[in-house]
Amino acid sequence: MHENSFLGVESSLTGRRWIGPDVNIERNAEEIAQKCEIEWPLARVLARQGVPPVLIDSYLNPTLRELLPDPRTLKDMQVAATRFLKAVRTQQPIAIFADYDVDGGASAALFIWWLRKLNIDPTLYVPDRVNEGYGPNSTAMKKLDQNHDLIICVDCGIMSHDAIRAVKKADVIVLDHHQGIEVLPPAFAVVNPNRYDEPGELGHLCAATVVFLFLVEVGRQLRTKNQASPNLLEFLDLVALATVADVAPLVGINRALVRQGLKIIAKRDRPGLKALADVTKINSTPTVGHLGFTFGPCINAGGRVGQSDLGARLLSTTDSNEAEALATRLSELNLRRREIEKKITADALNQAEKNGLDGPLVWAAGEGWHPGVVGIVASRLKEITNRPAIVISLNGKTGKGSGRSIFNIDLGAAIRRLFQEEYIIKGGGHKMAVGLTITPDKVQPAMTRLSEILSKHHTKMTDQKLLTLDGLLMTKAATPDLIYRLEKAGPFGSSAPAPRFVLPDITIKFAKWVGESHLQLALCDNQGDKIDAIAFNACDSILGSQLSQTTGTNFHLAGRPVINHWYGRQRVQLQIHDAAIVTN
Repeated sequence: MHENSFLGVESSLTGRRWIGPDVNIERNAEEIAQKCEIEWPLARVLARQGVPPVLIDSYLNPTLRELLPDPRTLKDMQVAATRFLKAVRTQQPIAIFADYDVDGGASAALFIWWLRKLNIDPTLYVPDRVNEGYGPNSTAMKKLDQNHDLIICVDCGIMSHDAIRAVKKADVIVLDHHQGIEVLPPAFAVVNPNRYDEPGELGHLCAATVVFLFLVEVGRQLRTKNQASPNLLEFLDLVALATVADVAPLVGINRALVRQGLKIIAKRDRPGLKALADVTKINSTPTVGHLGFTFGPCINAGGRVGQSDLGARLLSTTDSNEAEALATRLSELNLRRREIEKKITADALNQAEKNGLDGPLVWAAGEGWHPGVVGIVASRLKEITNRPAIVISLNGKTGKGSGRSIFNIDLGAAIRRLFQEEYIIKGGGHKMAVGLTITPDKVQPAMTRLSEILSKHHTKMTDQKLLTLDGLLMTKAATPDLIYRLEKAGPFGSSAPAPRFVLPDITIKFAKWVGESHLQLALCDNQGDKIDAIAFNACDSILGSQLSQTTGTNFHLAGRPVINHWYGRQRVQLQIHDAAIVTN
């Protein structure tokens, strides 16, 4: 038995080893609990997040005023903002070239809403994923160059040297966050916290936050001339959505932006987001989960299997009828995306198994696979194998692929190296997600070379998955007051996992299937204290099979305690993530 396994659980019902707080976290949690008079469960979460006692109050109550970085710390920011204001002041035609994902759509919508406040209507251009691929291309940029004096590339452009070089008349501003190479594209200005010559302190920002900081600088320059500018706080819903959907780490300023943005979303003032909430039947207070698992996939669906600009149009429309139509269409496309993804995932997994699942990389390539879902399929392979994964759609003379990585493995740097070594036509991204374009004859040698590059990290990979836990939580202590205080340590998401505790030695008194595949349970501990629980999407899993048998077995149950609102009543409910049979 591994000495670090929590409650001795080496292999849970889902095959994971449970890992509890280490000695340092426990020591820091004790200090927080004593000095700040905070209950142990919250103290453990704060200690795990690395918050010292002196900063507890500011962490639990983050403000933009304290955390927002000075936009001018980013290179080219001032000159870019000045050039933008010149276009605004002289009524020069402006084009926004945006990526087709949520981050790109939200970034474009930020500009559109801001300019609309000044009665300026910019041109929106979102490339077709299948026919044009990711980022600026020469044909599209030449077309925009004909009728515009300023082209702003958002969430793209850092690797688009040839496309930007094709622009002869207009000035080009790049507002991106993807990693680049040493040579910058020949743009008027390149604002990117992940530029090769940036120190990297703001490298965790998504593109929409870069755009937000850009507009902060624009506002600053306007104020020096005693001119008013739009209220940027109204736009934080778009920034929050992009931050969560792009899986940016919820730390520092990202955490404050998402917390404030969720409050804006709750007001339901943005027609597109209001319509999407109605179509997807979200009638409760919006959460990070809603942004990441409901809004995000729907908005992305247009770029994946439909019309690439649907998401940006939804986020920027002022018309409630148009918003409803766009939200309905995107929801339908998301259902279609799921069907396509399911089939390709099965095919890709079968091929990946033949290529080998025990090396530093898992990969698959298929003729005719829809390029709009290869990124999601790569995510599925990564989750199944706990390895970086690449999935490539081949279509005649070219292949378009996406990759997803695991913690501590910088896939973006590896892909840039493949590009520099001429194994791929184009490629880029960041540590956790990449895209690439390749010729079919180079697929095998490129994946072999990528495996070699990643092999130095192979020791960081493991076949067994781990489940990290914040410790024990007794049923009686799981009160609504505790849950509300735990939520103040949020919002939770990438790099800031939600609290996950273990209710020990639990008897299942009642279990029934609800909805399509969820298991609802009534639990009781050995002291007679009771709590409700639910296991989502458990119908076809061993977790659901075991927990639905309510007699003769006690369990340690791992999950997240939340508040369940039902007809005006508030009750604590455990969202079950895993379970282990009590053996003694």
